[in-house]
Amino acid sequence: METFYLALVFFLLLNLGAGMWRVLQGPTAADRMMAAQLFGTTSVAVLLLLGQVEGDSALHDVALVFALLAAVTAVAFVRRAWSEPEKEHDSK
Repeated sequence: METFYLALVFFLLLNLGAGMWRVLQGPTAADRMMAAQLFGTTSVAVLLLLGQVEGDSALHDVALVFALLAAVTAVAFVRRAWSEPEKEHDSK
């Protein structure tokens, strides 16, 4: 089973290569942010798989921290990129 987990880790790292291409090529900021979210999700999956292979619960804790950081990053990006002026909300 460890060999299967390590093969999955290798496959996920190959996916990160495809995500890096999207970060570099764009074309929009939203595309780049989605690729960055791919990095966060993939790093969580890789850490969980490696934690299972090694039997190290500290890697599971780090994966949880990365998952929280990825969620906060997405919220911060959306709030910054698509913020509307407050006057539109108050005009009811």
